[in-house]
Amino acid sequence: MKRKGKISRKTKETSVIVELNIDGKGKYKINTGIGFLNHMLEQLSKHSSIDMNIKVKGDTHIDLHHTTEDSGIAIGEALKKALKKSVGIRRYAHAMIPMDETLSRVAIDISNRPYLIWKVNLKVEKLGEMDTELFKEWFQAFSQAAGITLHVENIYGDNSHHIIESCFKGLARSLRTALEIDPRNRKTIPSTKGSL
Repeated sequence: MKRKGKISRKTKETSVIVELNIDGKGKYKINTGIGFLNHMLEQLSKHSSIDMNIKVKGDTHIDLHHTTEDSGIAIGEALKKALKKSVGIRRYAHAMIPMDETLSRVAIDISNRPYLIWKVNLKVEKLGEMDTELFKEWFQAFSQAAGITLHVENIYGDNSHHIIESCFKGLARSLRTALEIDPRNRKTIPSTKGSL
């Protein structure tokens, strides 16, 4: 069973095309028009082993909010589409990611019950051209669209680049584990309800 998803999302503010393959090798081609966001999504693809082809055109002449949020929505929708009914997945996962002086923790439940806990404080207002408040917006949009309960916490760290990158890598590694097919339960949905 191929676990691939493609989403085309067009609004008056953005045009987003996302293609992904859950069972890939972490190959990516990403152009959001925002350098730092490209870098984070490349980390997400590489460390989750999810192949991603992402193209975004947004109203960046206004600001970067719509492009950031809509990329999170489209990636989440493509992931949910690729999962279909979530048969055989491990469902739960977590990762502790160090990056130099920084340590961050991410825990997920692919539950179809979206929720974000965000305990990340950044000391700067911008990373590259990106307002740092937009990172929470991306994680919120992604978790809602994908139907994922997502807890993101920076335990300690000084460098804001390291902190955000460790959060994206933590999400990536958690997705890689949670989306794996459980060899003991290949044909079942991981819930006593019988559906997610």
